[in-house]
Amino acid sequence: MIVDVHTHTPTHRSAVPAGERRSYDNWRTDRPVVTTNSWGDYDEAVSAADVSIVFNIAVDDPLSAVGIPHPPERCNTATAEFVAADPARRIGFMSVNPTRPDALEEADRCRELGLVGVKLGPNYQDFDPLGDAALRFYAYCEQHGLPILFHQGASPIRHAPLRYTYPLVTDEVALRFPELRIVMAHMGHPWSRETVVTIRKHPHVYADVSSIYLRPWVLYQSLINAVEWGAAGKLLLGSDFPIATSGEAIAGLRTVNDMLEGTKLPRVPEHVIDQIVHADALAALGLRLPA
Repeated sequence: MIVDVHTHTPTHRSAVPAGERRSYDNWRTDRPVVTTNSWGDYDEAVSAADVSIVFNIAVDDPLSAVGIPHPPERCNTATAEFVAADPARRIGFMSVNPTRPDALEEADRCRELGLVGVKLGPNYQDFDPLGDAALRFYAYCEQHGLPILFHQGASPIRHAPLRYTYPLVTDEVALRFPELRIVMAHMGHPWSRETVVTIRKHPHVYADVSSIYLRPWVLYQSLINAVEWGAAGKLLLGSDFPIATSGEAIAGLRTVNDMLEGTKLPRVPEHVIDQIVHADALAALGLRLPA
C-alpha cells in the first residue's frame, strides 16, 4: 500500500471560480504553485497513492502566510468534511495553535469530528515549539495517541522564524515525550543531516520526503545521509500537495542517482526508494486503515 502522508486540504469543493484562483511562485523553482484547488483536483493529484493524510494549517491570516486561503474558523471543519466524503482513502489531521486559550477544546472537537493527528507549523503559527503552551499540547497529543507532523526546515515566508523549524528542536520534543509519534516534514531541508540523526535515535520519530526531489542535490544529500546513518527505514512518502502530486513525488525520488553518472559518488540503492514508496506509514504513526 502507498500512503502519502503530507497533503493539504483542497480549498474548494467544486471547480475554482476564475476570480478566486491564486498561485504562489516561491514554493518551486520550475513553475508557480496553484494554491487554490478543488476536491477533484486533489483526487487526481493523489491518484498514485492508496491513502493520503490531509490537513490544513491553523494560522490567523492564511492567505498572506502560506498562500492558501482558508479562513481560520473553517480550518479543521473543512478537513473533516473532505475526509468524510471518502473515508476509505483519506485520513484527516487537525491543526491548532497551542498558544490559543481554546487549543485543547478545539482538539477535543476535532477528535469528535474524526481527525486523528495534528499538523503544526510553529514558524507559520508563530509559537515557540519548546514553549510552555506547546509542551502542554504535546502532552495532550501523547496522552490521546495523536501523531504530530511538524513543518521542518526552510520556508520562503519572510516572517516565519527559521529557528522554530530547526530539526534539533524536534530532538528536544522527543526527549520530553518519548511515546509521541512525530513526522518531520521535508526531511528538515536543508538540514537533512540533523533530521537523520534525530529520527535515528528516537523510535517514534520519522521524516517525510515531501518536496525534496525538487532540488536534486538536496534530494541526494538527504537520502544518502539516511542510508549512511542506517535511518532509511524511518522515511515516509509525502507529496506536499498542492506543491506536487503523489506521482511526481514517487517519480522524483527515482531520479536521485541520475546526476551521479560518471562520478564515483555512492548511489542510493533502489530498494531504499521502494521502501520509502511502500512504507507502512499508518503502523508507524499508530493509525488504522480508513473504514
